[in-house]
Amino acid sequence: MTDEIRLAFAHPSERAEASSQTPCDRISLRDYVVQVEIGAFQQERGHLQRVRFNVVVEVSPLGVIDDDVDRILSYDKVTEAIGIELEAERINLLETLAARVAERILLEPQAERVFVRIEKLDRGPFSLGVEIMRAREGVARAGQTHVETPHPRVVYLSNDTMQSPHFSAWIDQLVDRAAPLIICVGPADVPAPQSQNALAQRRIDLLAIEQNAWALASRDSRCMVVGTRTELDWAMKNGQICIWAPSKIVLDAVESPSVSPRDAARLAAWFAQEITAKELLVIGAPAPDSDLPTRMSDGQSKVLL
Repeated sequence: MTDEIRLAFAHPSERAEASSQTPCDRISLRDYVVQVEIGAFQQERGHLQRVRFNVVVEVSPLGVIDDDVDRILSYDKVTEAIGIELEAERINLLETLAARVAERILLEPQAERVFVRIEKLDRGPFSLGVEIMRAREGVARAGQTHVETPHPRVVYLSNDTMQSPHFSAWIDQLVDRAAPLIICVGPADVPAPQSQNALAQRRIDLLAIEQNAWALASRDSRCMVVGTRTELDWAMKNGQICIWAPSKIVLDAVESPSVSPRDAARLAAWFAQEITAKELLVIGAPAPDSDLPTRMSDGQSKVLL
């Protein structure tokens, strides 16, 4: 076996040492196994599987540390980085998880370079994995200017109010209220396909909402259907009016909402809570219970309260 092949499958600590041109100290986390729901395939949803982490962090030599734990990069910071990213949202790709873990570790001032290897252990009689290397250059550092995610106004429209001739006038009023605008709808008032499989039915019902979202977006060119947190963050920071397509955020949530997609107003309230909305406005439907400030309108007037 050549050195190149051996190193390709060696522990990341060996790979780090072989690729380093400068003296450095290294800390490592070996064979850290957690159970998590992860994966892009449908058969991976709703099931926990074992995932193994091996991480090596290169740090600048500190010289005399006086046995002071505050002067070193604690091993706990590595496991905390993994835990934080696993709890933030459900992730489909190991590549995504590895990149996020690496970037979080590199926010620590002592960290210079990090190797992250992640492997799925339950996909067959083998392990499937990815390994990445990231350096501190190009990674946002703690203390740099941070742009806070805006707190939007979430508006839920019933199907009756979706057809209102006042819709564009409502948009005019809402975009003038100094907060990003995200609109939520429910499924259209037509029968949806039915399945005996609960997971399949949940997807069908979520897709029915998205069909209705596209129908509403076609009524006003200022509205864009958006389904990912990344797109929502960009849209809110750039003044784009969004209509929420719920499938990805609902299915990828670490704690998926217990509410049925057919109870669309309550689903909108859950979503508003998830994105820390400043207000929930419900038009043409009873207001659901929510910890957020909530207002109602019957949708009969051109002017919203």
